[in-house]
Amino acid sequence: MKINHIKSKVRCVLFIFLGIFCSVPSINAQFEAKSAADQANHELWNKFIDKYGIVNDFVGEIPTAMDCRLSRPNAFGWWTPIEDGAFFTGLYLAATCEKFKQTRSDIDKDKARILAQGLLKLSMVSDVPGFISRGVSTDGLTHYPNGSNDQTVPWFYGLFQYLKTDIPSVKEREIIKAKMVEVINALRLKDWEFPSDGLFTGLTRDDLKDNRFLEVPCYLYLLRGMYELTGNVEWLNWYKRAASEVPKGGIKTRSEVCAEGIPYDLAFWKGRKNNSYLWIYVMKQASLVELASLEKEAHIKANYKEGIKKNRDFVLEVAKGYTKFDNKDSTIFGNTDWRACYTEWFPQFTIVEAIAVSKLRNDAKAGLRKNYERDYMTTPLAAASILALAENPEDFKLIDEVVAHYDYSKLFLSEFFYAEYAYYFKSHK
Repeated sequence: MKINHIKSKVRCVLFIFLGIFCSVPSINAQFEAKSAADQANHELWNKFIDKYGIVNDFVGEIPTAMDCRLSRPNAFGWWTPIEDGAFFTGLYLAATCEKFKQTRSDIDKDKARILAQGLLKLSMVSDVPGFISRGVSTDGLTHYPNGSNDQTVPWFYGLFQYLKTDIPSVKEREIIKAKMVEVINALRLKDWEFPSDGLFTGLTRDDLKDNRFLEVPCYLYLLRGMYELTGNVEWLNWYKRAASEVPKGGIKTRSEVCAEGIPYDLAFWKGRKNNSYLWIYVMKQASLVELASLEKEAHIKANYKEGIKKNRDFVLEVAKGYTKFDNKDSTIFGNTDWRACYTEWFPQFTIVEAIAVSKLRNDAKAGLRKNYERDYMTTPLAAASILALAENPEDFKLIDEVVAHYDYSKLFLSEFFYAEYAYYFKSHK
């Protein structure tokens, strides 16, 4: 009996030892991911976030007021450092709010406040109702004339996540809420098309009622979010009606489109290599997560959850593409000197003309590094963010591995803010 008892104790000790040994890689991955997320934070705040609290796309010359008035290099500001201010700042504010919930740090609280002020500024530089600017020129006011749904929806999302925290003061909360209501009401009156300003005043681009997964969950999220924000039952009724409607040109209701997820749009992206569009879809996954958390109708809630799962399944292998990124890569990022890359210009008076001039690029000057980072840094980190939002514990180790892989001090694109997004939306679970 004693011998059996001793054997049993030995087996227990062995199992405990093996358990600790097997968990070491996971513990190391978590530690390395936390260290990497901290490095990403340091690099973003020291290089990419401007004095207004707006995330710039890359480090380079900020367009002048005259550049913006002339729509140079194009009327979207594409390929300049101020191309995606509302887009990136909105999502990064959400990540910072998530981080603050965990750290309760005064530094993180103040950083969230700075980002929220940056988003507010982007909504206050135009006299066109509903217009959200991508960024501001060297004068802190002038901006490119065309926004988009990819700027406005993250703008709303970031501020909405901010209002969910206990960070804003009573007065700050009132100001932000009033601006959000003003902007979204203006979009509703424009039938959910996004207005331009300046020389393009009167024109719009993007229709949030389109039959694409790109738009559908975002449209429903804005409607449902406005009900949460205002308590006005009209927004809830509009949301319910929209969820059960079939978009023009479609055969499925919007809630059914949500259940299809990213694969619903694959025909639209035909020819795009390396899933390099996934950075746009983090906001779509976030919209589904918000909708699923608020929905009461069982079948609609099930559609949202199915879409979340399908998105998770779709990006799982894509996230593993982080291994293709070499931190020692030295290819040229010529976009820093965007004037040299986009020298050809002509006056633009329509969206079509603006898109045409945006394609006039000197490939030799631009180099290959931007696409390299987009394919093997941004895309895996965006995939990791989509995984984090899906809340599947089986993916947490992979998320940590993706976040931990990059030397953020050597990156040119600020799109690595997705490292913090993935890490903090994962690690609070």
